[in-house]
Amino acid sequence: MNALDLSRLRPRLPSPLEPVEDERFARRGLTLLLKRDDLIHPDLPGNKWRKLALNLRAADGRPVLTFGGAYSNHLRATAAAGRLLGFPTIGIVRGDELGGRPLNPSLARCAADGMRLEFVDRTTYRAKNDPATLAKLLERAPAGAYVVPEGGSNELAVQGCEALGRELSGTADTVAVACGTGGTLAGLAAGLAPGQRALGVPVLKGGFLGGEVRALQEAAFGGPRGDWALDDRFHCGGYARTSPALEAFARDFEARHGLAIERLYVAKMLYGLVTLAEEGAFPAGSRVAAVVTGAPEPVDPVRP
Repeated sequence: MNALDLSRLRPRLPSPLEPVEDERFARRGLTLLLKRDDLIHPDLPGNKWRKLALNLRAADGRPVLTFGGAYSNHLRATAAAGRLLGFPTIGIVRGDELGGRPLNPSLARCAADGMRLEFVDRTTYRAKNDPATLAKLLERAPAGAYVVPEGGSNELAVQGCEALGRELSGTADTVAVACGTGGTLAGLAAGLAPGQRALGVPVLKGGFLGGEVRALQEAAFGGPRGDWALDDRFHCGGYARTSPALEAFARDFEARHGLAIERLYVAKMLYGLVTLAEEGAFPAGSRVAAVVTGAPEPVDPVRP
């Protein structure tokens, strides 16, 4: 079986759009909607399906080499795709010190799905896009391996995520999504209708993501697309980090709505939306859609 057989996985598309009764929005005249991309596929949920699908078709069954940190959702999804579709996967993992330790639950899942994990030092990892460095990394992979970048974000991923915007066209005034590498936001904004706005909530600190989104849209579409913005206040210290306030918020949201919330992306985005609603950022009568990009995973995030 090769990567062209993606339809056999029976993705649930379009994903459901569910209204949520939440008094923190209702008392301000707002409607909250959840775009349940977490229900697309149990092993490749949410934006991971959307970002990988066109890349896997391009790989056409060849081995796939990709990159990620110790808690990478992208590595897990790529490994699962390899298991389900029958192609080899190689994960270049940031941090050579991890190679001598027991695997955390996230990396253990990758290994169980057949991914070969290669741990590299952080200097090498930062230089992974340099042609000479990438060539050396490819020596670790079978001949003809197809390279997917960190987080899966390249022009094909952005084009795949454009479908998310099209599914939401005309359904909400603002559509929010958590952002790691920016590919989902770049595609989402491109697919929305005129008058709709995409809001990205970065889960990493650094303030670099705006340039990444612009570069991805340039690569995918030849120029800027859609109306989008970023709010950098809700990363809780950076990737794979949470805070007591975020944990309390997520538990409360779960109790209110009976929905398990993934902490490293989805909880930060929802926390940001509630804060913005309380700040009066959305005009009364607005419909606000939140993209649920994934379900909780067995990870052990670093906490302050």
